[in-house]
Amino acid sequence: MNKASKFQAVKSHTDEELVSLFVQSQQNKYFEVLYERYSDKVFQKCLSFVKDTAKAEDLTHDIFLKLIFKLGTFKQDAKFSTWLYSITYNQCMDQLRTYKKRGEVTSDEPIEVQDDVDLDTIFDGEDVQVKNLKLAMSHLTVDEKGILFMKYMDDMSIKDIATVFDITESAVKMRLLRSREKLRKKYLETIVFLGVLAVKLIEIIRAIV
Repeated sequence: MNKASKFQAVKSHTDEELVSLFVQSQQNKYFEVLYERYSDKVFQKCLSFVKDTAKAEDLTHDIFLKLIFKLGTFKQDAKFSTWLYSITYNQCMDQLRTYKKRGEVTSDEPIEVQDDVDLDTIFDGEDVQVKNLKLAMSHLTVDEKGILFMKYMDDMSIKDIATVFDITESAVKMRLLRSREKLRKKYLETIVFLGVLAVKLIEIIRAIV
């Protein structure tokens, strides 16, 4: 079997099998396949948090460096992609808090709502205005935004979210409920405030005219 064929054979393994083979043999070829599969996904996730290409690249490097040393703790009954997401999320959150302490960021909002994302389900069918939703989102904590994005943008299951936060599924449901209700409240407050502001502006314009 030539080198190319051997590499293709390695690539045929599942994530979990590659982790096991790497831990047992310490051969880089197994880790390289995992890196090939997930490096871009991890980078994009980091970029969505820090909004800076250079910082996202540094975070990605740090995450995979940490991964090398943590692979021995991976439980084979778990899903590797979820486990890696957990490491990525926690690393990004820790870094964001560090940036904030250093004064390198002015906002703790790591992610923006995409204009084409359907978030109507969060408000039980209300006609959500993305611009107002982004404003309301700024009032949530990092963890509150994180859990909402995992559920409604990354489409993660309650079980997977519980793994990321290292809490029970019941606790995840409770946090989702509270975060969703807080976002709903802030969203409605934003609409009322902007509505009042619009009325005041109209009154001023009429007075000038």
